[in-house]
Amino acid sequence: MNYRNLFRKLEENLAQIERTDDVVSLLSAILEHVVEDFNEDLGLEGGRLFVRRDDLLVLEAEYPTSANRLGYEVPVSYQPVQELLRRGFVLHDPGDPGLDSRIESELGVRTFAAIQVGESRQQVMAFSLRDSSDREHVIYMLNTIRHAINLKLRKQHLENRVAEARAIQMSLLPAAAPRFHDFDIWGHSLPAEEVGGDLYDYIVVSERSLGIAIADSAGHGLPAALQARDAIVGLRMGVEERMRITATVEKLNRVVSRSALATRFISLFYGEIEPNGNLVYCNAGHNPPLLLREGEITELRHGGLILGPNPDAQYERGYTLISPGSVLLLYTDGIIEAADDETGEMFGMERLREILTSSDWGSARDLVEKVFAEVVTFSQTDPPHDDQTVVAVIRRREAR
Repeated sequence: MNYRNLFRKLEENLAQIERTDDVVSLLSAILEHVVEDFNEDLGLEGGRLFVRRDDLLVLEAEYPTSANRLGYEVPVSYQPVQELLRRGFVLHDPGDPGLDSRIESELGVRTFAAIQVGESRQQVMAFSLRDSSDREHVIYMLNTIRHAINLKLRKQHLENRVAEARAIQMSLLPAAAPRFHDFDIWGHSLPAEEVGGDLYDYIVVSERSLGIAIADSAGHGLPAALQARDAIVGLRMGVEERMRITATVEKLNRVVSRSALATRFISLFYGEIEPNGNLVYCNAGHNPPLLLREGEITELRHGGLILGPNPDAQYERGYTLISPGSVLLLYTDGIIEAADDETGEMFGMERLREILTSSDWGSARDLVEKVFAEVVTFSQTDPPHDDQTVVAVIRRREAR
C-alpha cells in the first residue's frame, strides 16, 4: 500500500466537497465520501458520525443510512470512548475486553474503529470494518484519515473567516456612486486575493462638500485588508465639516502608527470637493492622482508621509480647481505596476496618461472600465498580482 498516494487521493477527494458553515453537514459529507470511495482501500463497510453533547456521544449521521438509529446515545464513560479520548483513535474486534455487546449490537457493528476530528474534538467518526482487516494497516490509515479531515476542517475554517472578512470589506465599499451637483463619479476595486488592501470611499461632509478617499495598504490579503478597513473607518469617524483635513489625517496617522498592524503602512489620498469645483486635499504618500484640465495633466502631490512610520508626522493641504470639463483620476499602484509576465515591463504612468487624454470614453464609468481593460490586455493577468483600484471624477461642462 502506497500511503503517500492514498493520502493525496484522500485530499483530492475531500477537496471536492462544497464549503458549508455547518460542521455536522460537512463531516457527514466527508463520512459518505470516505466510505463510498475508500471501502476497498481501507476495508470499510460503513461509517457513523457522533457529536459529543455533555456526557454522551449522539449519533448524528450514518452511511449507509439507517434512520432508526439516528439519535442513539453512547455514554462518554464507555471504555472504548475513554480510550478514544486518550489516544485520538481506537480499534476493537468482537470480544475485546471492555466492550458492551448490547451497544455494538444496537449499532450493528462487529470490528470497528473510531477517530476524533476537529480542533474542538467534539466530533467522532466511527467505521465498521471487515473482520479480516489488517490491524496495523487500519491503525495507520485511521490516523491518515484523521489528519486529512483535520486539514480540510482547518482550511474550511480559514475560508469562512476570509469570507467573513470579504463581506465586511465589501460592505465598506460604496454601494453606489454619489450624486453631487454637476460631477460624474465612478469607482471600482479589484483585489488580488479574496480580500485586498485597497479601498475607496465617498464621504458626505455636508450639502456643499463631498469627500473622496482612496487607500492602499502595504501588501495584500487579509492583513492588508484589515489595515485598509481600519483606515477608512477611522477617516469616516474623523471627518467633520469645520475640521481641517490635515488635522484629520494627522490624527488618523497616529492611530495607524499605534495599531497592532503598524508594520503594514498605508497610503491615503483624501480630498473634499465643493460645488464650484474647488478641491482641498491631502496626499499621505499615495500615488498622485491625475487632474486633466484644459488639456494639461497635473499631479496632486501636496500632503506628506505614508501613514504609520512616524506618529508625529505633519501634513499640508493642497488646493486646486476641477473646472467644467476637467477629469480627476485616482488609482493605486496595482494599476501602474501591473507587469507583463514575459518581459517584466510595467504598465506605467505614461499609458495611464494616454488613456486619460484619449477620447475613447464618455463617462466616469467608461474611464474606469477603460483603465482596467487596458491593464488586463497589457499584463495578461486576471486576477491581478496586486490589488487594483480606480476612481474617476468628471465635472460636466453643463450642470443638469
